[in-house]
Amino acid sequence: MLSGQKVAAVVMTPNDGTRRTAEEALAREITKRGATGVASYTFLSDQDLKDRAAATAHLQQAGVQGVVVMRVVSQDQSVTYTSSTWSRGYYPSFWGYWGYGWGAVHSPGYVRSDTVVSVETLVYSVAEDKLLWAGVSGTTNPSNVDAFVKEIVDEAAKEMRKSGLLPTRWEQR
Repeated sequence: MLSGQKVAAVVMTPNDGTRRTAEEALAREITKRGATGVASYTFLSDQDLKDRAAATAHLQQAGVQGVVVMRVVSQDQSVTYTSSTWSRGYYPSFWGYWGYGWGAVHSPGYVRSDTVVSVETLVYSVAEDKLLWAGVSGTTNPSNVDAFVKEIVDEAAKEMRKSGLLPTRWEQR
C-alpha cells in the first residue's frame, strides 16, 4: 500500500508540455487518494529519463516510495457512418400526402470520426522494484489533459481498490 508515502507521477510522452501538465494532474489525483503525489519532471531532467542510474539516484534522493506511470499505447480513429433516411410511398390524395410529407422530411446521412486513446497505467514500489498493479483504459475524444488524466485515474483507482492496493475509502485533502 502506498498511502501516506511519496509517489512520483510519470507520464511518458515526447511532448514536454504535455508531460508537465499530465504529471501535475496525475500528482493531484494521487494526493487526493492518500499518498503524496509529486510530478517527476520536478526532479528528473530530460537527460535523467534516458539514464537509469541517474533516475534511480534522483528517485531515492527525493524519497520516492512508489511510482505511477502512464503511457499512451494506442491512438486510433473510429469512423461511424449513419445512413440517410428517406421514406417513399403511394399517396392517393394531396392532403393525405401533405400530412405525411411534413413528418417524413429527408434526413441526410453523416460521418463521425472519433479519436480513441488507450493508456497503460502501471504502479510500482520503488523500494521493492516490483510491479504492484497494471491496467489499460481507454477514452474517446479527449480534449483536456486534466480531465483526461482524472478520468483514467478514477477508473484505475476503482480497480486498485478492488485489488486491495488502495483503501476502500480515502480522504481528500
